[in-house]
Amino acid sequence: MSGDWTEEHVPDQHGRVAILTGANTGLGFETARMLAEHGAAVVLAVRDVEKGRQAASRITGDVTVQALDLASLDSIRSAAVDLRANHPRIDLLINNAGVMYTPKQTTADGFELQFGTNHLGHFALTGLLLDRLLPVPGSRVVTVSSTGHRIRAAIHFDDLQWENSYSRVGAYGQAKLANLMFTYELQRRIERHGTTIAVAAHPGMSNTELLRNTPAALRLPVTWLAPVLTQRPEMGALPTLRAATDPDVLGGQYYGPGNRGEIRGTPSWSPPAPTPTTRPPNNVCGPSRRSSPE
Repeated sequence: MSGDWTEEHVPDQHGRVAILTGANTGLGFETARMLAEHGAAVVLAVRDVEKGRQAASRITGDVTVQALDLASLDSIRSAAVDLRANHPRIDLLINNAGVMYTPKQTTADGFELQFGTNHLGHFALTGLLLDRLLPVPGSRVVTVSSTGHRIRAAIHFDDLQWENSYSRVGAYGQAKLANLMFTYELQRRIERHGTTIAVAAHPGMSNTELLRNTPAALRLPVTWLAPVLTQRPEMGALPTLRAATDPDVLGGQYYGPGNRGEIRGTPSWSPPAPTPTTRPPNNVCGPSRRSSPE
């Protein structure tokens, strides 16, 4: 598809079920709003159910709320039981929720908070719901990463939980890199089914609540520069929305803002740096089975 991709390009979503994590504010809210307004039945899977209900009340369409705390495996299992009972088929699973630059903390199960929430929580949720997606032609798993996967990012297999030393920025980069690696490996494993694809997206720099944990040394410059560098959440949500709905999207692709530096702009394919730990599947650079919504 040529030209700038906008909300107007979203195909009709009637008959589709979309589950979004972290959808009561920011990028997730805007993604949920646009999907619901185009006809999808949308589930806001959120930690704070009351805030989720308030968000749902501001969206026109079929929207329900599901309790989900990605920092607790017990909560993830419980949510998966509810979602499976209520939705025999799932068309879209959008792994959007995340935390950024948090002080050193752990999840309820003892994992470093950023890695545990952003990657391990979504890994577990996807695994528990995947058999509801695989039978559905055109279904997709969309995982939201970040350009942070390029900043001090590596998978520290010798210290995954940052027990020896802790870097807010490094831990976030590791989690976002893990999101990409998860997408590529998931695509490799599910491609043979021919029904479901795994895709990644990133919002560039968007003015959302994620910035609240910016390290103190960067907080003032970020505050000054935010009006110039960041874009509104509804623009930051477009790469995710395109990854979830554009019929031309291929499994294993990665979408982000199309302007220089991938900070702002309408969404386009955003190939990651070809390092050994981020190498995409072969189909990203060549023909692949498309998964188009019916």
